[in-house]
Amino acid sequence: MLLDIADVHVYYGKVEALKGVSLTIDKGEIVALIGANGAGKTTTLKTLSGLRPVRSGRITLDGADITHMPGHKRVRLGLCQAPEGRGIFPGMTVAENLEMGAYDRRGSLREDFDRVFQLFPRLSDRKAQYGGTLSGGEQQMLAIGRALMARPEILLLDEPSMGLAPTLVRQIFQIIKEINQQGTTVLLVEQNAVQALSLAHRAYVLELGRVVRSAPARDLLADPAVRAAYLGGA
Repeated sequence: MLLDIADVHVYYGKVEALKGVSLTIDKGEIVALIGANGAGKTTTLKTLSGLRPVRSGRITLDGADITHMPGHKRVRLGLCQAPEGRGIFPGMTVAENLEMGAYDRRGSLREDFDRVFQLFPRLSDRKAQYGGTLSGGEQQMLAIGRALMARPEILLLDEPSMGLAPTLVRQIFQIIKEINQQGTTVLLVEQNAVQALSLAHRAYVLELGRVVRSAPARDLLADPAVRAAYLGGA
């Protein structure tokens, strides 16, 4: 087991956002978190990244207790997030944004740049261009590429298809599949539940801060109740 989240409770002030969330992720998996807006999906990722404190419960990464560990130390252990909204540095070039992903590492970054540019050839063409001048799809590629520069064992992706045209959505999901096939474990939060479940090995359904279902992704994709609630009845 690579990541274990056990009975985690998280609060925003007096409001309990995560109410005993438990889930596991094995090395090499793509695991999806689906649910309506406000279900706790992004809060779960922020908690895993160290951006939200845990009131109670435990989080372990590859056997190490990271429950109260600062975020930068989690990155060193191999957990990295590409956040919702991309969060790139608009006044820095593509190359400089990517270098920021490897801020805590020493030595040559050539292999890392090569990997990112193989996955995202557009970024190679625009490596001297400022991040703020990129299209939405290119900024999403840059956000994922920057996270990969940290050489994560597990990559957290928060709404990677948000605001993108359908052709770009398909391209981003194909790249996520390639990243996983190259050996990176993925935890995916995605409003496009059909795409997420079509890509993932397993999935969890969150409702109001609680896990209410967990199953192989293909089973949830075929479940009439799940389809009616989260897949638009498709």
